[in-house]
Formats: sequence, structure tokens, C-alpha cells
Amino acid sequence: MALPSTLPEPVLPRLTGGPRLRWGVLAPGFIAGVFADTLHRNTDQRIAAVASRSAERAAAFAGTHGVERNYADYRALVDDPEVDIVYVAAPHTQHLALATLALEAGKHVLVEKPLAASADEARALADVARRTGRFAMEAMHTRFHPRISVVEQLLADGALGEVRFVQAEIGLGGVVVDPSARLFDPALGGGAALDLGVYPLWFHEFVLGSPTRVEVSGTLAVTGVEDTLVATLHHDDGALGAVTATMRTWTPSHAAIGGVDGRIHLDSRHPQPGGFALVDARNQPVLRYDDPTGIVGTQGLCRQAAWAAQHIADGLVESPLHPLATSVRVLETIDEVRAGLGAAAIPGAAA
Repeated sequence: MALPSTLPEPVLPRLTGGPRLRWGVLAPGFIAGVFADTLHRNTDQRIAAVASRSAERAAAFAGTHGVERNYADYRALVDDPEVDIVYVAAPHTQHLALATLALEAGKHVLVEKPLAASADEARALADVARRTGRFAMEAMHTRFHPRISVVEQLLADGALGEVRFVQAEIGLGGVVVDPSARLFDPALGGGAALDLGVYPLWFHEFVLGSPTRVEVSGTLAVTGVEDTLVATLHHDDGALGAVTATMRTWTPSHAAIGGVDGRIHLDSRHPQPGGFALVDARNQPVLRYDDPTGIVGTQGLCRQAAWAAQHIADGLVESPLHPLATSVRVLETIDEVRAGLGAAAIPGAAA
């Protein structure tokens, strides 16, 4: 089968001029600051309120990002009638509780990845969303970048022929081993699987679906959380996935899709916006995609918010691009990976 001679155009949300929501932010840590910056820089979505258990942190965040109202109580924010949707940016182990608080107050939610600390918690969150009739989505920003839209269309068209292999890895270097830090604390859902592995495991799910068998090796940090994982993901039809995530060293963070007629190779830092190469079976480059939007790095978080606003305007309670069932399935694989490594249990997060 001949590879295509042109690439499809990405399907993108309207960053400005489309549906606009008033956002509330629960837990204004680092990622919440990145989210606020890219929303206000690239879209006409606006953060109306922020809440923290610390009045000082809430006030500081509001001052930095031009947010009108700040609260030292999460309940006060979800009860604010001027907030349409809540972005939950707390540590993983608080996602279920805070999303439930917001949903039961009648707010829509965008929950930072992973959706919850375990598949059981994710299923519970999805049940609350269905019961309350509110929109809920995991903030898997990678799903909404232009190159993923183009890759999705190529796969749907069978451009690679039968897909037999997916490889994805991510590595974060320079992480100081600190038993009191969130990344190493089991009580906060620390470890490479939930914090980093969720990206390549999502990519594998996006291409091949859920594995039927998982083999895993890796290493544990002094706190018992996994600091490196290498997983082989088996499928009944013989397709394979190879996923790596580590907090011990920088890696290229590449991803690739192998088909019988060709392959797609995503550029470095694959969770972020970027380009890819389409390569034929003779290992000759055929086409090159480069993101034309000028939105790079963590600025790409803006698109998940724009899509959420569009989905809500369309009357949807889940994203057809990234439904809650996908988030649950990825967490099922993460649960298997962590169990296979003997990683420290996350208190309260039944798996």
C-alpha cells in the first residue's frame, strides 16, 4: 500500500471567538500556574476564582494571574455562582474528593492527569459525573495537540497498514531524591507511573487500545515508589507496546508507531506540541509534519480548555476525543504496572 502524498489538516478548537467559560482553580500549585498563564495568553477563557487551603497562596496566585476572587476554602469556590467549571490541580490522591466536591456543587470539571490515583477511583469519579450530569474530563493535554489530530486521521485511513508496534518513553532528569517531596511520597501518589508514565501509556492506548497482558521491570526509590518502569504490553493479535518512564535521567522522550507499510516517529518530548516524520517501509522519509501554530511546550495546555468549553457548549457531558473510559483504562494499566513492580501502596486508593 502506498503511503499518502499529503497530510490531513488537524482538527483544532477555537482558542478565541468560541464558547467561553468562567474557570475556578482548586489547588494553585505549579501546574495550575502554567495552566492559568497559557489560558490567559492564548485563549479568551478566563479564570474567575482560585482556592487554596492557604489564604496566602490563593491571594498570591490571584495577584500573579489577574484573578478577581480568591478563597481559602475549596467549598467557597465551588459554591461561587460566577464559576462554570473547576480545574482540579491538586496532587493525584485528592482528585476524586475535589472533583466530587465540584460536581456535586453543579460545576463541570477538568481534572489534571491522571484522572485519579487508581482505576477504582477513576470509575468512582466517572459515576459521580454521570449522576450529576456535569461535564468531566481528564486534562490529558497531549490528546489535543495538532500532531495527534493528524496522526489520528492517518491511522483511521490505514496509512501505515496494520499497526503492530508502539513505542513511547519519557524521562525526567535532575530530580533530587527527597522522601518528603510529592514525587516520592506514596501518600500523594508519587512515582514515575502516575506522574510520567501516564503519557506514554496513554499514547499506547490511543494507538493500540488496552493490553491483555503486562510485563514490567524497573526500580524503586527509597520510599517504595517506582522511579523507573519498563513495560511490555501484549495484545491478543500479537501487537506489542514498549513503554518506559523514569525519574532518574533525561531521555529523548520519543514515541513511534510501527505499521507493516511504514512508521510514524514523533519528535522529542512527545507529550508536548511538535512534529513528526512519516517514514516508508524502506526507512525513507516520505512526509514531515511541523506544528504551524506557534504554541510550544507547556503552552499547549490551552487546547484542552478550549475543547472542554466547546464540548460543554455542545451539550456533552464527556469528550468524544478523550472520554472518561479511556482515562479509566490507562489507570487500569498503571495499576498493573505498579503492582508488578511491588510499588508502595497509595493509601486509600484501592486498585
